[in-house]
Amino acid sequence: MTIGTLAARFGLAPHVLRHWETSGLLTPARDAAGRRRYSDSDATRVAVILRAKDAGLSLDTIRSLTAAADPAERGDILRAQAEELRSRIAAAQESLALLECALACGHDDVTRCGHFRRAVAERIRTAVG
Repeated sequence: MTIGTLAARFGLAPHVLRHWETSGLLTPARDAAGRRRYSDSDATRVAVILRAKDAGLSLDTIRSLTAAADPAERGDILRAQAEELRSRIAAAQESLALLECALACGHDDVTRCGHFRRAVAERIRTAVG
C-alpha cells in the first residue's frame, strides 16, 4: 500500500511515517520508481508503535525494544519503563491529592492552608538536599 493509504488507515499524516522511517522504526520496500510500498507487516509495525506510544514509550525506547533480539534485554528495557511510569503515576497522584485538598479547603486563599504549606515545605526540603 502507499504511504497515504497506510497513514490514513491509522489516522496519521504521511510525514509521521516518513519520520518513523528516518528514525529506524519502519523500513518499507520501494518500487522501481523509489516510492514507498507498505505491507501488512508494516501495518502491524505501525500498530505496535502506536500502542507503545500510548503506553508512554518514546520513539527511542520503541526502537531499542524492537531492535533487541535478546528477551532479557527487552525485559530490562520494559522494567525500566515500568519503574519510570510508576514514578510518574505517584507524582500525578500526589498532584491530584493536592488539588483535591485545595478544592475542598475552607480557606479563601489556598496558600494559607496547612496542607498546602506542608507540601511546599516538603518540596523545599527535598530541593535543598
